[in-house]
Amino acid sequence: MLNLSAKNIRLNGSANSKEEVIRLVAAELVANGNVTEGYETGMLARETQTSTFLGNGIAIPHGTLDTRDLVKETGVQIIQVPQGVEWGEGNKAYVVIGIAAKSDEHLTLLRQLTTVLSDEEAAATLAKTQNLDEFIAVLSGKKNLPTLSPELISLNVESSSLITLSAINAAKLQEQGYVSQAFISDIISNTALNLGNNLFITDSAKGNQANGLAVARNTQGQTLVTVAQTDNSLQPLLTQFLKADVRTQFANATVAQIIAFLKGETNEVNAPATLTSLSSQVIGTFTIRNENGLHARPSALLVQAVKPFTSKITVENLDRSTLPASAKSAMRVVALGASKGHRLRFIAEGDDAQQAIEALQKAIAEGLGESVSFVPEVEDTIESVAVSAPVQEEVSVPTENQKEATFVIRNEHGLHARPSAVLVNEVKKFNAKIEVQNVDKNSPLVSAKSLMKIVALGVTKGTTLRFVAIGDDAEAALASIGAAIEAGLGE
Repeated sequence: MLNLSAKNIRLNGSANSKEEVIRLVAAELVANGNVTEGYETGMLARETQTSTFLGNGIAIPHGTLDTRDLVKETGVQIIQVPQGVEWGEGNKAYVVIGIAAKSDEHLTLLRQLTTVLSDEEAAATLAKTQNLDEFIAVLSGKKNLPTLSPELISLNVESSSLITLSAINAAKLQEQGYVSQAFISDIISNTALNLGNNLFITDSAKGNQANGLAVARNTQGQTLVTVAQTDNSLQPLLTQFLKADVRTQFANATVAQIIAFLKGETNEVNAPATLTSLSSQVIGTFTIRNENGLHARPSALLVQAVKPFTSKITVENLDRSTLPASAKSAMRVVALGASKGHRLRFIAEGDDAQQAIEALQKAIAEGLGESVSFVPEVEDTIESVAVSAPVQEEVSVPTENQKEATFVIRNEHGLHARPSAVLVNEVKKFNAKIEVQNVDKNSPLVSAKSLMKIVALGVTKGTTLRFVAIGDDAEAALASIGAAIEAGLGE
C-alpha cells in the first residue's frame, strides 16, 4: 500500500473553497519535490472537466495529461478538513488527497486508495481523527478490515479436497490484506480440525495482519473456515462453531445468510433466500481503449453513462480477476485499475438491462470523453442469459496472436495448492493473456495467473486442461506450460 509519513499529511486543516484547498495541496506537492511549479494549473483545470469527488467525503484532485511532464516523483499530499469543503453538486469533502503520478502509476495509486476509502467507517475515521498514526494506518489499509465480508466467502467449489478449500481461503485473505505469504505457506501444510457435521476449521500463528474469517464450501456441502486473528476478539464468534445445530446450517446457507448468522443477526441460516424476480441478465464484455486507462475522468463518465438506467449493473476487470463491483460507483470503477487493453465484463439485471449494456458499449468505444485510436484484438460482445442459468465466461475470439494447447495432468493428487502455485508462477513469466479450462467438466475459461481460480477448477489426476494464450509470448508460454506439466509441477 501507500508509503505515508507526517510530511504527506496535514490534519485539522481549513479552507473556504475547493480551489483554495487544491492550491494548498499543490503547494505542498511542490515543497515535497513531487512536482514543479505549474502543476496547480492542471489540478484546477481537471475540476472543470470532471469532478474528482469520489464519495464518502473524499476528493482526489490531480493534474491533467498536459501537466504530467511537471511530475518529478510519484506521490500524494493529503489535507484533512474536519469542517468540510463544498465540492459541487451538494458534495462535501473532508479529506482531500492530491495525486501526482507519472505515466499509469496513478491507476495503482487510485486502486489502492479506493479499496480503503470505499469503507464508510474508514472514511469517517479519516475525516475526524487527530491521531496521525491512526490516520496513516487507516489510509494504508492496515485497519478497519471487516471480520466478515462477501469477498471472503466461496460457495459451490468444484473440489472434494480440503487442501483446495484451504488454498482458496488463504488466497482471499492475502488478497484482501488480512494475512501475509507466511500465513499461506503454513496454512497449506496444516491439517484442518474436523469439528463434525462436515465443518472444518484451520488457522496459523504466522503472518496474521488483521482479524477475518474466510469460508469455502464445496458442492458436497463440506465447509472449511479459515481464521486470521491478531488478538482474542474473535473467540466469542468462534465458540458458535462448537454447537452441532450451528454447524449443520452451513451446508446450504447463502453468502448473505452466513454473514448474518455469524454476526448474530439471525438464527435461521436455512431460511429460503428471497430471489429477485428478473427474467434475464445481459452481459457485455468490452475492451478499454483509453491510452491512460480508467483514471478519474473516464471512470466518472462511465458511471454517468449507466446511472440513468434502473437495472442493477456490476463490473469486473477480467485481466485483474477483480470481484464484481457496482458500475454506478465512481470509486468502485476506479478501483478496478483498468489499463488500456483490459477487458471489463458488465452484468446488467433489470427491465432496461439491454439498453444499459448497449449504452456502455457505445460510451467505451467512443473513449469515455477522450480521443482514442486503439483497436482491440478481441471484439466486444453482448449476450443475454436466463437468470436461472449459470453465467459462463466468454470464450476468447480467435486472433492471429492466439494459440491453444491441451495437456493432461499426471499428478497423483491433481492440482492441489502446491502444483497449482508452480503452474501460476510459470504462467506469470510471460507477457500474454493466458486462460485455462477444465475440459472434462466443461468449465468456463478462467485466468491462469490466479491461484484461486486454478485450484477452484477441481483438477484431478487424468484431467485434460485447455490453455488459450493471446499475445506475443503466446506460443512460448504454452510450450513452457506443457514442459512444466510434463515435469510434474514440482512433484
